[in-house]
Amino acid sequence: MKPLAGRVALVTGASGGIGQSLATALAHAGATVAIHYGRHGEAARYTLKAVEAQGSHGILVSANLEQEGAVQAMVETVLAHYRRLDILVNNAGITRDGLLIHLTQEFWDEVLNTNLRGAFYCAKYALRPMIRQKSGTVINISSISGVLGNAGQANYAAAKAGLIGLTHTIAQEYAAKGITANAVVPGIIDTAMTRAVRPQVVNDKLQAILLRRAGTPDEVSQAVVLLAQNAYINGAVLRIDGGIRF
Repeated sequence: MKPLAGRVALVTGASGGIGQSLATALAHAGATVAIHYGRHGEAARYTLKAVEAQGSHGILVSANLEQEGAVQAMVETVLAHYRRLDILVNNAGITRDGLLIHLTQEFWDEVLNTNLRGAFYCAKYALRPMIRQKSGTVINISSISGVLGNAGQANYAAAKAGLIGLTHTIAQEYAAKGITANAVVPGIIDTAMTRAVRPQVVNDKLQAILLRRAGTPDEVSQAVVLLAQNAYINGAVLRIDGGIRF
């Protein structure tokens, strides 16, 4: 029997990169997957096909994560279809890079609103059915930038660090309800976002990794599946970074 059979997962930002891999891996482990997307509907449909290819069921749910009402409606849609929600993976994230003194208020707000506020809204409404079920897990996808910082990413690093604090708080507040919360901290992962960075910058970063290579989305997904099925890992911050030594 598959370890996540009978469980329902909601993965935000599942239309590309790590998100597609997360949704597919959870489906492979037996979960039904609600695939959230913002603007990239075509890519989200590709993710749905990948989920169904694992023999699992899935639905597409679109929502602007900056808007509380939209997030609430998204969670209600999942519950209307499946009557439960067991796994929330807060994966959605954007970047708007620039040195701190040049960052505009617009770029700061865009990143914080999507990467942190959106995760807060998702957790707020996903936790309610989990409390009724007396079980569930919240998995926040942070970043090594949120642990070590990164030049040119003050907004992104602040949001991802905030996710770690949010994780610890959820773990403390809801453990008595049978709910766990953990954070996964990817390092340099081979995605379209990483490939858009100048090769010299990426190569310099790789030299600080003990394994001397970027990770893959599947390696991140393996960690998320582990956390989703283990009810005794709680409040953990799991680095998937190949041994970064910046």
